[in-house]
Amino acid sequence: MAATTSQGKSFALFIVGLTVGAAGLAYVASGTGKLALVVGLAALAASFAYFLKIKPAEGKVAEASQPAFLKLLGLGAAIAGWLVVLFGLHLAPSVGGRMATTLIGLLISLVGVIGILPAAANKNAIWKS
Repeated sequence: MAATTSQGKSFALFIVGLTVGAAGLAYVASGTGKLALVVGLAALAASFAYFLKIKPAEGKVAEASQPAFLKLLGLGAAIAGWLVVLFGLHLAPSVGGRMATTLIGLLISLVGVIGILPAAANKNAIWKS
């Protein structure tokens, strides 16, 4: 949800550009697909320029900086869980083994995303000051 009309308009332009660009990429073999891809990329570029134009009007950000170590740890746990799933699917010969490695990888990823990353974001939260 946008806070101002200019943010809403630039976000709407971003969504339209992303949709048109994706449709153009899907049908890039045809002439219309190429045109849609170019129009979508132009709309994305325009929305990014508009985002950068209205950025100074936002003012000071309410949050303090978050601890980088915890953010990296959460990201690492999410990626590690994904890698456990990826390698488990290739290395386990049975369906039960694949299911087990997938659940273990999902658990590792969820610990990173639901456990560690929110702790990093809440470390210096604005409501705690």
